[in-house]
Amino acid sequence: MKNYDIIVVGGGHAGCEAAMAAANLGSKVLLITLNMQNFAQMSCNPSMGGIAKGQIIREIDALGGYSGIVSDLSTIQFRMLNKSKGPAMWSPRTQNDRLLFSQIWRKNLEENKNIYFWQDSVVDIVVKNDKVKSVITSMGKIFYSKAIVLTTGTFLNGKIFIGNTILSGGRLGEKSVNSFTEKISRYGIEFGRMKTGTPVRIDGRSVNFKKMEVQNGDEFPEKFSFSDFTEPIKNQLPCYITYTNSEVHEILESGFKFSPLFNEVIKGIGPRYCPSIEDKIKRFSNRDRHQLFLEPEGWNTIEFYLNGFSSSLPLEIQYKALKKIRGLEKVKIFRPGYAIEYDYFDPTQLSHSLESKKIENLFFAGQINGTTGYEEAAAQGIIAGINAHLKINNKQSFILKRSDAYIGVLIDDLITKGTDEPYRMFTSRAEYRILLRQDNADIRLTPLSYNIGLIGKERIEKISNKINEIENINTFFVSQSCDPEIVNKILIKKGTKTMTQSTKWINILLRPEISIEDLREINEISTFLENFKNDSIKEFEIQAKYKSYIEKEEELVKKMNKMEEIKIPDNIKYEKINSLSSEAVEKLNKIKPKSIGQALRISGVSPSDISIILVHLGR
Repeated sequence: MKNYDIIVVGGGHAGCEAAMAAANLGSKVLLITLNMQNFAQMSCNPSMGGIAKGQIIREIDALGGYSGIVSDLSTIQFRMLNKSKGPAMWSPRTQNDRLLFSQIWRKNLEENKNIYFWQDSVVDIVVKNDKVKSVITSMGKIFYSKAIVLTTGTFLNGKIFIGNTILSGGRLGEKSVNSFTEKISRYGIEFGRMKTGTPVRIDGRSVNFKKMEVQNGDEFPEKFSFSDFTEPIKNQLPCYITYTNSEVHEILESGFKFSPLFNEVIKGIGPRYCPSIEDKIKRFSNRDRHQLFLEPEGWNTIEFYLNGFSSSLPLEIQYKALKKIRGLEKVKIFRPGYAIEYDYFDPTQLSHSLESKKIENLFFAGQINGTTGYEEAAAQGIIAGINAHLKINNKQSFILKRSDAYIGVLIDDLITKGTDEPYRMFTSRAEYRILLRQDNADIRLTPLSYNIGLIGKERIEKISNKINEIENINTFFVSQSCDPEIVNKILIKKGTKTMTQSTKWINILLRPEISIEDLREINEISTFLENFKNDSIKEFEIQAKYKSYIEKEEELVKKMNKMEEIKIPDNIKYEKINSLSSEAVEKLNKIKPKSIGQALRISGVSPSDISIILVHLGR
């Protein structure tokens, strides 16, 4: 076959989600990748989720994506992070079997009859009348399609750095894709360079685990997927914690003169929130130690990942320093840490659908847009895949607002603000994070996905049942009263004021010291709750306890949506609007915001600029 509906270039996390989404919507998809053994390869840490990233995986699953399902099926440890804080901050995270994760992804892709495969690299695209038509591979093959999704990861002109050793590659041992960036840029698409890195891999047989702190998974682990395809893990593998020390720091500092980070060999900017060990030592020189996590790579391997020890220093320096770390005195390694520099394209050149503003039907997703992390890439992938399918079928784009999802925040940040360093999602980036919790992603997003045909009837019925259960539980708690004699036993136990007269159950539950699990000790409550699923019970409790905060954020959303509803014409001439600052004119012409709300978020556009535009629009 030479003709397809959609071609996805790259088989990483973004490419896999894009291919599955488009194919499940009905498009014939060709997935072109350099190596079919490495679908959704975990190039760095063998884990999914984490702070804000766990919310993203839940959202992908709620939309009908596969990252959550694959994560559950390859989990070796589950932890819910930030449980000591409010539910808006809770973030699920899994340690995963690296090899199994990729194998399960491949199985899902191959079982989709709408997906076809070609192992090769794409070296050029063909564009006619500003619309993409086909791709050309290194073997000289030409494949035609109505839309193309580029998800090339770190492979565009990728260079690997280990001290003074510089290798060409997108990952250690895998060749880079050269000259493709230049082919794309001839259409006026701007690009830059970024840097990331990965730690040393360790032989577990050489580690003295007794000298390290054990980090176990949750006692009652949960899972990512809202579907019934997976179950929480029963048996888990531990991780281990150790630390650097002043002697380790001195050894690493002795190699700084060989570091490509410090001698300006690397031009690209690295991730601010995931720095290399040498960067941490330099930036936080007052600290005499840094925490390291030793994480297993899977069920049936002796390979371990040393989280927190990303480095581009010479191998000899890395190895010498490792041997001074507690528990690693006799360490042997499989491969050193390294830095990688690669090309990315400025994401402000995209629309909210992730389609290029300059080339019609060409979509970009993943690290090619300047992000870092499997989760951010997968999120862009599913949105790009959905929108590529909708575009070629003349349907309205699928756009998630900032108030809809972390995915909406991610994409809006990229296309509105751009990024000059690898973008990583945090809960602090989401102004409506009380609404965008990991526990309610299914309620927020599954109906939206059902409306475009990506989610089936079974999943939407499950959401309806969950909502009904939450409402029924709430009705009971706000209408039924409790006997002081019965409830006071619990109140005394929890150290809170006792009752002298009956009150509604909801008033007891709203006390900070009381949880719904505490009330389950009372027969009336435990008997009533037996009729409902745990997910519904937990969701009811969160909604009840944070009701006032949720309502306040919903009011803020309504106000901001009014700004989003004021559309800006595509043909507006900002340079002809009197009194607009020159910086505002430059930024507005570059971003081309679709609404006043989006214009408000552009760096360099002031409130007074917005007022002037509103007057110009007759508002």
